[in-house]
Amino acid sequence: MRIGVPKEIKVLESRVGLTPASVRALTARGHEVLVQTMAGAGSGFQDADYRDAGARLVATAADVFTAAELIVKVKEPQLDECALLRPHHVLFTFLHLAAVPAIARALCESGCTAIAYETVTSPAGGLPLLRPMSAIAGRLAVQAGATALQKSQGGSGILLSGGAGMPQASVLILGGGVAGSNAAEVAVGMQAAVTVVDRTPANLTRLQAQLGERLQIATPEQIPQRLPAADLVVGAVLVAGAAAPKLVTRAMLKTMRPGAVLVDIAIDQGGCFETSRPTTLAEPTFVVDGIVHYCVTNMPGDVPRTSTHALNEVTLPFVMALAAKGWEQACSDDPHLAAGVNVRSGELCV
Repeated sequence: MRIGVPKEIKVLESRVGLTPASVRALTARGHEVLVQTMAGAGSGFQDADYRDAGARLVATAADVFTAAELIVKVKEPQLDECALLRPHHVLFTFLHLAAVPAIARALCESGCTAIAYETVTSPAGGLPLLRPMSAIAGRLAVQAGATALQKSQGGSGILLSGGAGMPQASVLILGGGVAGSNAAEVAVGMQAAVTVVDRTPANLTRLQAQLGERLQIATPEQIPQRLPAADLVVGAVLVAGAAAPKLVTRAMLKTMRPGAVLVDIAIDQGGCFETSRPTTLAEPTFVVDGIVHYCVTNMPGDVPRTSTHALNEVTLPFVMALAAKGWEQACSDDPHLAAGVNVRSGELCV
């Protein structure tokens, strides 16, 4: 099969769909891989690395789309990329269509088959292709929040760990899944006072066993009572394939301390704060009612070397199956991959 890897064009997105090692594995099995020049540069991979792995380098995204059957990306296609898709294409990437209806429409109009990383399932019921990026986003959320709390960034000027007679900052994490658990681990490690909110007792029990008495737990009903004391709130709520619930309303912002920070990991799914709107790594924050919002839609793209390797570890087996069998047979053989089909024959499947 002919597999194409275009350079990502979302603002400051430096990840790449396939590493040179993944390309080598595919070409060794007889597949042709076309990689756009400089596609891997942001992740530390040079064109020569891909050429040595057996890829054919092409100049433009149009060259990739024209020649390839299977397109492997990282982020949802931008509208310019959607215009290059045709009915024979299979697109394998993150999609998050609940938050981007214009892209959903464009994919349907293209006639392509679009398979979303974030809805591929596992036998255990998890989301194996989303998991590594959720873990990285959770860890980054606390780093980003700590930076946004600095006075020069518009925050209240609080250090998470406290010190010099000042108490620890208070971190409230909404969601105890993969992203929330990783955020909690980093926040506790930075010596903040951390509370995790989750509806699932098993998640809270697991986190308390892992992090001990340094972690407090709460239920969603307690969010309004917890917000006034929070310096940093991390929104890490996921409803697979659907828009995130709005857990913090604009009215609630008025109860918070000026200069407090909201980091919305759920922004790819529409965000879990009523006042959230998508931002980019170029302009990551904005302020509403004195509260700093960080709502970057591709947080792991800021650490592309780590993220690209982590993503390829889990996506490559599925790319191999799609390339070897074609999407229809691969999805027939694997219902977990079939769960990733979001668009087919001009219609949404989710």
